Amino acid sequence: MEAADRDTGIHLAELLAAFSLATDLGLGQPMEHVLRSWRIAERLAGRMGLSEDQRQSLFPVSMLAWVGCVADSPEVAASFGDDIAFRADSYGADLAGLEGFGFFLRRAGRGGPMWHRLRVAATILTTGGQNVVRGMQSHCTTTSTLADRLGLGPDVVTALRQFFTRWDGRGVPDGVGGEDIAPIVRLLHLADVVEVRYRTGGIGGALEVARARRGRQFAPDVVDAFVAHAPEVLAGAGTGIDALTADPRLRRPLTEGELDTALEAFADFTDLRCASRAGHSRGVADLAGAAARSMGLPAGDVIATRRAGLLHDIGLHGVPATILDRPGPLSATDWERVRLSSYYTERVLARPAALARLGAIAATAHERMDGHGYHRGLSGAAVPMTGRLLAAACAYRAMLEPRAHRPALTDKQAVSAVRDAIRTGALDGDAAETVLAAAGNGARRRVSGPAGLTPREVEVLILISRGAQTGEVAERLGISRKTAGTHIERIYTKTGASSRSTATLFALRNGLLDPLDL
Repeated sequence: MEAADRDTGIHLAELLAAFSLATDLGLGQPMEHVLRSWRIAERLAGRMGLSEDQRQSLFPVSMLAWVGCVADSPEVAASFGDDIAFRADSYGADLAGLEGFGFFLRRAGRGGPMWHRLRVAATILTTGGQNVVRGMQSHCTTTSTLADRLGLGPDVVTALRQFFTRWDGRGVPDGVGGEDIAPIVRLLHLADVVEVRYRTGGIGGALEVARARRGRQFAPDVVDAFVAHAPEVLAGAGTGIDALTADPRLRRPLTEGELDTALEAFADFTDLRCASRAGHSRGVADLAGAAARSMGLPAGDVIATRRAGLLHDIGLHGVPATILDRPGPLSATDWERVRLSSYYTERVLARPAALARLGAIAATAHERMDGHGYHRGLSGAAVPMTGRLLAAACAYRAMLEPRAHRPALTDKQAVSAVRDAIRTGALDGDAAETVLAAAGNGARRRVSGPAGLTPREVEVLILISRGAQTGEVAERLGISRKTAGTHIERIYTKTGASSRSTATLFALRNGLLDPLDL
């Protein structure tokens, strides 16, 4: 049997459930919100007589429905401030009609200066909120892209594209409503909201919101079934990840190759949370894995180190994009939220046991040998070699990438900074030097043009993947704004992208986002 075909002992359902815990962080909800919502929808599905095929699709659709919120975090933050707080607050409002319009206007430009708040509000008013709607449509497209990469089938992909529909047809895609919405999506529309209302307002709050949105956001028959069975549907809706494989419909073990593919997909989506981090997790993973191999670590440790690199930033789902993209120094409170990200990484990956090992390594990416790292403040022998390699790879790779508070360092500057960290005792010398050797001391990689992209279009694609707007692209490349816009339109046409997020995913899949190429 080929190594890639061996069973990992990890089921796809367990992996999806673990990733859903990170999604909970991005929604501003307690962990297992998504899992509890699925359990509510699953119980309703049984009472409404959905087919076995539909109920089998319900789990992956539930786990992935909100994943696209990661991809649009920079855009949400630009318009509404703290993206996590925005999503948490959104559960209290019906986002269509005057109520939704008022919700968006009240939060327009929150946290920014008055001129910014007025400009965002004016945009919402003049477009009738269509800029927000387009973001929702991009969210659905991005999420369905992940499902496709995970090989989840057309039924799941189609259902995910409908997550922002409404029974009354006032969601997105525009005009899709009523019986055109997949039955499992109709269930999730209700389950997602009533889980929050039940947790915060008891059964009375859950029934109140279901009745209030009947025939609007929620399908009437779903509301009626929920009202009829609310006590038994809501009671004990929690479920542990370890118990998922007890359901035979969720038993799909992953091969080694399938697990790597899935983790790479999750890494790409995690990095979308901050435009300047596109490609960071893959880069860290490849560098740390290569260094572990060069150092002669056991094959299992080499594989685990690379996989931990893919997952090391998953805890950033719990950090608002306004903090990740802040150009100035962070406050003590904001810095503490960043430090918590590695705790979230370990917490998200705590189950099942096979993932817990990866989580333990991933959570050491920001530890330092002198004890000045986070989140545990480990030092010396307490930091395993896999963690020392990961920390060095993460530090070196991050230096080569632009951040809101500084430009990217040159390779020479990054090498010098890493060796300074060795001298001060922050990074392990053997691990860091092995990482630098694995990096080839800045050897450049030739960028090709997939999908027929010209060399200039590749340049433009890299820039927009890093978050550059049309005007910035024009300024960086010394071309007119109109020409930059034409390049972007052609890139979208050739790659089949519909937004910055999907264009970034194309660039990632084709290896175009090496920071040394910028």
